[in-house]
Amino acid sequence: MKKEEAGKRIHTLRTELEKHNHNYYVLNKPEISDFEYDILLNELTTLEDKYPEFRKEDSPSNKVGSDITREFTQQQHSYPMLSLSNTYSEEELKEFDSRLKRSLGESFEYVCELKYDGVSISIIYKNGRMIAAVTRGDGTTGDVVTNNVRTIKSIPSLINSEDIPSDFVIRGEIYLPHKGFDMMNQKKIEKGEQAFANPRNAAAGTLKLLDSKIVAERPLDCFIYYVLGESLPSDSHYENMQTARSWGFRVPREITLCKNIDEVLAFTKYWDTERHNLPYDIDGVVVKINSLTQQQELGSTAKSPRWAIAYKFKAQQAETRLISVSFQVGRTGSITPVANLVPVQLAGTTVKRASLHNADQIALLDLHANDLLYVEKGGEIIPKIVGVNFEKREKGSQKIEFINNCPICGTPLVREESEANHYCPNSEGCPPQIKGRIKHFISRKAMDIDGLGEETVDLLYREKLIKNIADLYRLSEKDISVLERLGEKSASNIIASINKSKNRPFESLLFALGIRYVGETVARTIATYYNNIDSLIEAGIDDLLDIPEVGSSIANSIFNYFSKEQNREIIERLRLAGLNMESKRSESLRGNQLEGQSVVISGTFEKHSREQYKKMIEEYGGKNVSSISKNTSFMLGGENIGPSKLKKAKELGIKIISEIDFLTIIDNL
Repeated sequence: MKKEEAGKRIHTLRTELEKHNHNYYVLNKPEISDFEYDILLNELTTLEDKYPEFRKEDSPSNKVGSDITREFTQQQHSYPMLSLSNTYSEEELKEFDSRLKRSLGESFEYVCELKYDGVSISIIYKNGRMIAAVTRGDGTTGDVVTNNVRTIKSIPSLINSEDIPSDFVIRGEIYLPHKGFDMMNQKKIEKGEQAFANPRNAAAGTLKLLDSKIVAERPLDCFIYYVLGESLPSDSHYENMQTARSWGFRVPREITLCKNIDEVLAFTKYWDTERHNLPYDIDGVVVKINSLTQQQELGSTAKSPRWAIAYKFKAQQAETRLISVSFQVGRTGSITPVANLVPVQLAGTTVKRASLHNADQIALLDLHANDLLYVEKGGEIIPKIVGVNFEKREKGSQKIEFINNCPICGTPLVREESEANHYCPNSEGCPPQIKGRIKHFISRKAMDIDGLGEETVDLLYREKLIKNIADLYRLSEKDISVLERLGEKSASNIIASINKSKNRPFESLLFALGIRYVGETVARTIATYYNNIDSLIEAGIDDLLDIPEVGSSIANSIFNYFSKEQNREIIERLRLAGLNMESKRSESLRGNQLEGQSVVISGTFEKHSREQYKKMIEEYGGKNVSSISKNTSFMLGGENIGPSKLKKAKELGIKIISEIDFLTIIDNL
């Protein structure tokens, strides 16, 4: 693959993975399996390693998916809540073991735990009392769901034990046992309501309910898997888990201390079979280094700890027949083929549809009409077609061909070189694209316009009240109140939210415009470099390429967007409506002593925690990076610096400063 092709493919993968993160963490409606997601993520990581010039800190390979929603207040995690690296291979488990041996250079133990299929939660205790419960969120900040978590009987609100630390954080997985899930679905069916798809989605949806009384009626449970704090009982993770059990937490009995990788493999093999006898869902095994000191020495990437890995079990399969293939149009014009199937039971749910992703996937499967298909549930959530039963193929059956024209507007489709997907180029006249851009514009991370859901946008478009994003700002309460299912109160709330959106920051507007490849983080970077819309419109491609972390695909996409007369007209209408067209300096900055500097932290400290120092670095204009490189400005080093980081810092001549020197630099002694 050529360099330019790799850059395009990397951008395509990032966009697709961001979409799947949103579907999984926020909507609780994943469209692909864990296995498919991991394949895409692995392809992205491989390409980024091969072409490091395309690396970005906001890449899905470097961050945790977010479950943050507007209905709850948010709170920052005192310790990052990272996700785990995955593997489906015993060979990769052995490679993980070899990598740890090289990094540590000393003996170590493993702890093996079951990987529960639920929702992660971080619970904060002070003097034995629960003071907050926070979802994973984006790994840095999560939703505060304390009242809902208090309803879970296996999580103590008050701990009476005398040996607890004054402050600690405990983490676990909230889940629904099979019996409770079946009971909930039976009640919904009796009421004529749609049943939950699976226990994980039901648990995630329940945890985000606004009425704690309803949450209390549902049989949520929680297994604890980690304790964090400055004064923990032991340096052994295993021992801390046993102590947490004595405090009243539900710590799984299956947790096992393993001396070597052979014992780990024996544990995974046993539970690959035995999992079917459990009263709750698991989808794998989590393998961790036992020593907290060794965990800290190994450290983490921006997304995952280096001292742990998740071994995932292979998916279940079923056979069913293909009824038809339909084609869906996304907001960017991307065409997604979907297989419509004869309903089949798989892993406790009825499967009727499965994504075929793109033309290459259809060709790879050699799909024909009425084929018998092998359907698999990777991660036991989302169905995927993994093969065709060629022996039972009907003679003379017609081959499934990818369409040549948009199924909605009839425009001939295009496929750019090195792109996996076909696109409808009729961006200004294709209804799904128009409505998709409006729905993106009003979303929480964009203009955050509340009250305008998908159905309302469809209704406004159908009634010809809006045909682009600028039309939102000429709506009146009278326009909306007369529409079906809406009234004066709804209309008043919608108009108020539209007016409130005019105060959204410039970076949010840039993201909301829906420029291809310009995600939330890229928009923030651009808004820092070009602090008003006019200077951005006037920028040439070479100017845009000077922006840190902006490559040719992003630069060309931005330039092409502002080159179109209809887009510039929309910008002018938004300007006249009073939207924010320039950026303002962040009020969160306390100073600029570290402006433009990249800092690596390693070791343990006396005056502040590592997380507090990371926050200080950002507050004074600096940037936290996880690994040493020639671009590192300096290392903030404490006691017991990781040997590999110390070695690399010395090799590259990177300055190492103490916490006292650091506090002197920012004048915060």
